[in-house]
Amino acid sequence: MPALLACLSLPALAALDVGLAGLLGTKAMLMVNGGEPQAVGIGQTVNGVKLIAIQGDQAIVEVDGRKRPLKVGQHAVGSGGGEAAGKVVLRADGQGHFYTTGVINGTSVRLLVDTGATMISLGASDARRIGLDPAKGQRAVTNTANGQVPVAKVTLDTVRVGEITLHNVDALVHPNEMPIVLLGMSFLNRMEMQRDGDTMTLKRRF
Repeated sequence: MPALLACLSLPALAALDVGLAGLLGTKAMLMVNGGEPQAVGIGQTVNGVKLIAIQGDQAIVEVDGRKRPLKVGQHAVGSGGGEAAGKVVLRADGQGHFYTTGVINGTSVRLLVDTGATMISLGASDARRIGLDPAKGQRAVTNTANGQVPVAKVTLDTVRVGEITLHNVDALVHPNEMPIVLLGMSFLNRMEMQRDGDTMTLKRRF
């Protein structure tokens, strides 16, 4: 599975998700709406996010007019709204895959849109980070490229991608590691999906 990251672009009125990938002297490596890290200097603005200062191991950013402190690996979400609420526009990478950053049960995860996956699928380490206990899930078997694999079916309390938040979403926890979380049909079948060239629009149906 390719590990390339793709940009997630949202309409101007949608929520902004900004993450801190690292610090380089007087610059911060910011990821806006799941995009690739960009080196941003103090006072600079990128995609609506302004870097105010760097203080120790933190970057102070301004989102929606509010200052937010971020440590490496942390994310902040600005409130959007308006007509763009409930809609996310994803942009494909060079190989036609759609990646984005989402939040599962309050934990930030990297997602790959996979219409071939029946449910959201997570590896063992991501499940532990989120706080899922596969032992409490329903035992099942799924077919993969490597044959049948035993999995645990669980229910996720919340899954958020951009301004879209769904509750009680089914997912499969795999016993082995996975390079990324697959955003499968247990989430996507509740969306209107429109593909236009290298962009895909997800709009919540219910």
